[in-house]
Amino acid sequence: MTQTRYPIPAESFRCATEVKHSRFIATTEPADSAEAALAFISRIKQEFPDASHNCWAYLIGPPGSTDRIGLSDDGEPHGVAGKPMLTTIQHSGIGDIALVVTRYFGGTKLGKGGMVKAYTEVSKAALEQLKIAEKINWVKLSIQVGYQLLDNIERLLPEFEAKLTDKQFAEKICLTLKLPEENLSDLRTRLIDLSSGKIEFPKQEES
Repeated sequence: MTQTRYPIPAESFRCATEVKHSRFIATTEPADSAEAALAFISRIKQEFPDASHNCWAYLIGPPGSTDRIGLSDDGEPHGVAGKPMLTTIQHSGIGDIALVVTRYFGGTKLGKGGMVKAYTEVSKAALEQLKIAEKINWVKLSIQVGYQLLDNIERLLPEFEAKLTDKQFAEKICLTLKLPEENLSDLRTRLIDLSSGKIEFPKQEES
């Protein structure tokens, strides 16, 4: 079953460190598509055009995903930057994220092991410090009920994290609800039980 809610970055974040005179700048941003991730990477490259390298990695989807990922060593020796950055992301418990590590070479070579360690550590530092939000796939549900059920339905909504977004009074009350996708089926079942099957769903739920 597809994971429909998970931690994501709440906003962009940046931190930096210095290793043997080389400066490493890690910048992260929320990204819910490869296009968004690549656009972010392009912006960072434009911000730091004189950097020795702008290495990057991204993961789209739930934490640990492997199907919508990307990475680049951007001229560093193969495997010393993009791969450890992506591995750090995949083990962070965070989804929908893009990460660029900008390096300004300081004149002292780090060796492959040293570079892997540096790119890993600055990536971890950024991911551990950034603010986290929760991604929720919201759906809408329209219902029609008799007036006598309104109070009971409104008391039921918090249990399913449902919010009442519209209320119209006619022969019956027409309600529009917004709720997390994973709660939709259970709420529909409870509403049917509550109304003894008399509730109506005039529109298909939509995201």
